[in-house]
Amino acid sequence: MTTSEHTARMSAAAGYATEAVAEQALTDTRAISARLDRLPATRAVWKLIALLSLGFFFELYDLLFSGYVAPGLVKSGILTATTAGLFGTTGVASFIAALFGGLFVGTITCGFLADRFGRRAIFTYAMLWYVTANIVMAFQETAFGLNLWRFISGLGIGVELVTIGTYMSELAPKHMRGRAFAICQTVGFCAVPIVAFLSYLLIPTSYLGLDGWRWVVLIGGVSALFIWYFRRNLPESPRWLASKGRFDEADAILQDLEARVRAQNGGTLPEVGKSEPVAQKSKFAEMWQPPYRSRTIMLIIFHIFQTIGFYGFANWVPTLLVKQGITVSSSLLYTTIIGLAAPMGPLLGYWIADRFERKHVIVTMAALNIVAGLLFSQAAGPVLIISLGVLLTLASNISSFTYHTYQQELYPTSIRARAVGFVYSWSRLSAIFTSFVIAFCLKNFGVLGVFVFISGAMFFVMLAIGLMGPRTLGKSLESISH
Repeated sequence: MTTSEHTARMSAAAGYATEAVAEQALTDTRAISARLDRLPATRAVWKLIALLSLGFFFELYDLLFSGYVAPGLVKSGILTATTAGLFGTTGVASFIAALFGGLFVGTITCGFLADRFGRRAIFTYAMLWYVTANIVMAFQETAFGLNLWRFISGLGIGVELVTIGTYMSELAPKHMRGRAFAICQTVGFCAVPIVAFLSYLLIPTSYLGLDGWRWVVLIGGVSALFIWYFRRNLPESPRWLASKGRFDEADAILQDLEARVRAQNGGTLPEVGKSEPVAQKSKFAEMWQPPYRSRTIMLIIFHIFQTIGFYGFANWVPTLLVKQGITVSSSLLYTTIIGLAAPMGPLLGYWIADRFERKHVIVTMAALNIVAGLLFSQAAGPVLIISLGVLLTLASNISSFTYHTYQQELYPTSIRARAVGFVYSWSRLSAIFTSFVIAFCLKNFGVLGVFVFISGAMFFVMLAIGLMGPRTLGKSLESISH
């Protein structure tokens, strides 16, 4: 045998070995996905969803207290209700904009962290970050210090929002993915009536020399007590491990989960079906290539406008009511009652989550938001204000859990956190300017002007999702990606 023949045979053997390894990896990633998706909805699966949902609760508490503490910040003299100029830095708008500035930077620049270091680690440390920042913020005495630390906390909240959604979509089997997000947001939105009620009790007064709004912020820090408990009881995402080629670890986690599910399911498990492989080496640039390019453009348009409707109401409703001549105490009482509806939206959505196409639910809720918002702007009596406020809250929160499910389904595992973080960041960028525009509309055109602005945004939401959104209901993450 000549040297050249020997070299050729060695090269061929190496090629066959490489192909064999690649084929084995393909088989392994298919098996991971298929084994996850066949799991029935037992206590073991729902426990994972519940643990992530508790993390989401504390996240929403810190994210949504802005609107509820705003009257207290004005009352304390740190901020003003409106600003002298469009982009003034001493009003409530600057406080809200600081939060969304941090959310924007966190989601657009740090979304890669969960793709690189894993869902479990970033879930834990992002929560530690924003809890610490909010505790420091609670002791600020100036508008600058308040806004600075709200921006810093927003960085951590932005990373956490993306991580929890990614984590949830990868752990939940395909037949219950919508319901999993519905339960997660039901638990999470329980933070709304709680923060509203605490604001009603605490903000008009002070305790131990601290203004009531500071106590509302500090109480959210209790979430730090649960962080290590969450970390200890949550496994890493097997899909993420498979995308990194760590098949033994993914298999060990799945074997443990399957054993618990089998014991709770009468000692049996459904047969493993067919599935597309988990993508292992995707590049961030893929989100600009078919089929993801149109999805990316759609979600950017959607997020620019959906945040106007969601946060335009959630963060401003106490201030809007005060502007209509209602006292601070009555405003906080009304918003507390309205806030009780927050978890009811995704709870009602639980019954439709895996029955109706996601895109159709989002479009319908946007239309309802338009009608209820315009009526709310003309409401005068407490019964009508509360009823329409509840309707707006239900529509917004059903839409919220639906699009959180939807956007996670549209990208492959290997770039899911980065891609969703990128498109989601446009909602944060939008919210920065929205805060100032709403303050401008409120000052110059009143409450009606605010809701006309919000209604226009919801119309663009309907167009983007209705015309460009793909169908995802009942499909595996991998089949949607491929």
